[in-house]
Amino acid sequence: METTELLKKVRRIEIKTRGLSRNIFAGQYHSAFKGRGMAFSEVREYQYGDDIRDIDWNVTARHNKAYIKVFEEERELTSMLLIDMSNSQGFGSVNQLKRDYVTEIAATLAFSAIQNNDKIGVIFFSDKIEKFIPPKKGKKHILFIIRELINFEPENKKTDLQMALKFLTNAIKKRCTAFLISDFIDSKEYKDALTIANRKHDIVAVQVYDKLETSLPNVGLMKIEDAETGAERWIDTSQRKVRESYQNWWSTRQSKMQDSFNRSRVDSVSVRTDEDYVKALLLLFKKRS
Repeated sequence: METTELLKKVRRIEIKTRGLSRNIFAGQYHSAFKGRGMAFSEVREYQYGDDIRDIDWNVTARHNKAYIKVFEEERELTSMLLIDMSNSQGFGSVNQLKRDYVTEIAATLAFSAIQNNDKIGVIFFSDKIEKFIPPKKGKKHILFIIRELINFEPENKKTDLQMALKFLTNAIKKRCTAFLISDFIDSKEYKDALTIANRKHDIVAVQVYDKLETSLPNVGLMKIEDAETGAERWIDTSQRKVRESYQNWWSTRQSKMQDSFNRSRVDSVSVRTDEDYVKALLLLFKKRS
């Protein structure tokens, strides 16, 4: 993409997603993704009703009066975006590709994190780690992330969610909130890696899919291609059994994915590219609050 066109696209996404984060998500994000716990703030004189377990005995001894420790929520978080860059993200049957939709969702979450004074980092993955952007703060860092979301070209085509989750577990030492944004089309099992990652971090799964992936239209002969392997074949969509078989495959895959989330205790949301992701994210935040 040419530099001028890229900068215009970055600006459009920045205006839209920063506005959403500021006007819609600010409070919800804060309550949905809490800090690491309570941090010591100051001491003050003991008052009737205070918990005696909070008494600071060193200060009390020096002043011959009872003083207690005052704590406040330790808000600063590290947030990570795990972005699926496999070839299946290039599919789209409505107004935009899945990848374009992922870019907007990721940018909205990134601005929400920054407005809550959190650091934000990104892991781009296919069936390997394509790029790791360490977490930082600031608008300049956010704009760099958006440019990469728009313009980054992966080397590989396939998906390996297990590998990406293992990388997160090993690369980020302190507990973080990690948004795993993918269509979750992966031939390998990832539940165990998801469970382990969610024990160390707070994993949130965001599935992005296209409506044409859910069922086949009755249009006669159709050539289909696996975006990640390149394998092609013809199918006859006028046959009801063919359409039903595909519908069953999709339903089974969705059920298995949701079962993996449930067993791993991972909060999740599924968003279709022709639907409003704002409502979906708000529901997710409300569920966690």
